[in-house]
Amino acid sequence: MSDENSIIEEAQLIEVIENQLEDGNPVKVKETLMRLMMTGNSKQDAVAMMACAVAIEIFDVSKNDGKFNLKRYSDNLDRLPDLSFMEGE
Repeated sequence: MSDENSIIEEAQLIEVIENQLEDGNPVKVKETLMRLMMTGNSKQDAVAMMACAVAIEIFDVSKNDGKFNLKRYSDNLDRLPDLSFMEGE
Protein backbone atom coordinates (compact mmCIF):
# COMPACT_ATOMS: atom_id res chain seq x y z
CA MET A 1 0.00 0.00 0.00
CA SER A 2 1.44 3.37 -0.95
CA ASP A 3 1.50 6.53 1.15
CA GLU A 4 -1.12 7.93 -1.23
CA ASN A 5 -3.61 5.36 0.04
CA SER A 6 -2.97 6.14 3.70
CA ILE A 7 -3.63 9.86 3.40
CA ILE A 8 -7.19 11.12 3.42
CA GLU A 9 -7.74 13.35 0.43
CA GLU A 10 -9.42 16.73 0.75
CA ALA A 11 -12.15 15.51 -1.60
CA GLN A 12 -12.93 12.67 0.80
CA LEU A 13 -13.18 15.07 3.74
CA ILE A 14 -15.51 17.30 1.76
CA GLU A 15 -17.59 14.25 0.89
CA VAL A 16 -17.92 13.47 4.60
CA ILE A 17 -19.23 16.99 5.22
CA GLU A 18 -21.61 16.81 2.25
CA ASN A 19 -22.94 13.46 3.55
CA GLN A 20 -23.45 14.91 7.01
CA LEU A 21 -25.32 17.84 5.50
CA GLU A 22 -27.50 15.53 3.44
CA ASP A 23 -28.24 13.29 6.43
CA GLY A 24 -28.81 16.24 8.76
CA ASN A 25 -26.57 14.56 11.28
CA PRO A 26 -24.97 15.99 13.29
CA VAL A 27 -27.22 19.04 13.27
CA LYS A 28 -24.22 21.23 14.20
CA VAL A 29 -22.85 20.74 10.66
CA LYS A 30 -25.83 22.44 9.01
CA GLU A 31 -25.87 25.15 11.69
CA THR A 32 -22.18 25.81 11.07
CA LEU A 33 -22.65 25.96 7.30
CA MET A 34 -25.45 28.50 7.69
CA ARG A 35 -23.43 30.59 10.17
CA LEU A 36 -20.36 30.65 7.95
CA MET A 37 -22.37 31.55 4.86
CA MET A 38 -24.22 34.31 6.75
CA THR A 39 -20.85 35.85 7.60
CA GLY A 40 -19.86 36.09 3.95
CA ASN A 41 -18.19 32.78 3.16
CA SER A 42 -19.14 30.86 0.05
CA LYS A 43 -20.61 27.40 0.52
CA GLN A 44 -17.45 25.91 -0.99
CA ASP A 45 -15.20 27.79 1.44
CA ALA A 46 -17.42 26.95 4.41
CA VAL A 47 -17.43 23.25 3.57
CA ALA A 48 -13.64 23.31 3.16
CA MET A 49 -13.27 24.87 6.61
CA MET A 50 -15.61 22.30 8.10
CA ALA A 51 -13.55 19.56 6.46
CA CYS A 52 -10.61 20.71 8.60
CA ALA A 53 -12.66 20.09 11.74
CA VAL A 54 -13.66 16.60 10.64
CA ALA A 55 -10.05 15.87 9.66
CA ILE A 56 -9.00 16.43 13.28
CA GLU A 57 -11.46 13.78 14.41
CA ILE A 58 -10.49 11.29 11.73
CA PHE A 59 -6.81 11.80 12.54
CA ASP A 60 -7.41 11.28 16.27
CA VAL A 61 -9.46 8.13 15.71
CA SER A 62 -6.80 6.62 13.47
CA LYS A 63 -3.83 7.74 15.59
CA ASN A 64 -5.24 6.74 18.97
CA ASP A 65 -7.61 3.93 18.03
CA GLY A 66 -10.27 6.05 19.65
CA LYS A 67 -13.88 6.83 19.01
CA PHE A 68 -15.25 9.81 17.13
CA ASN A 69 -15.61 12.60 19.71
CA LEU A 70 -18.80 14.46 18.81
CA LYS A 71 -18.30 17.09 21.50
CA ARG A 72 -14.80 18.00 20.32
CA TYR A 73 -16.00 17.99 16.70
CA SER A 74 -18.88 20.33 17.63
CA ASP A 75 -16.53 22.58 19.60
CA ASN A 76 -14.16 22.78 16.62
CA LEU A 77 -17.05 23.62 14.30
CA ASP A 78 -18.04 26.40 16.72
CA ARG A 79 -14.53 27.86 16.47
CA LEU A 80 -14.67 28.24 12.69
CA PRO A 81 -13.57 30.29 10.78
CA ASP A 82 -10.70 30.61 13.28
CA LEU A 83 -8.45 27.73 12.28
CA SER A 84 -5.97 28.30 15.10
CA PHE A 85 -7.87 25.69 17.13
CA MET A 86 -5.88 23.12 15.17
CA GLU A 87 -2.79 24.03 17.17
CA GLY A 88 -2.19 22.32 20.46
CA GLU A 89 -5.27 20.12 20.55
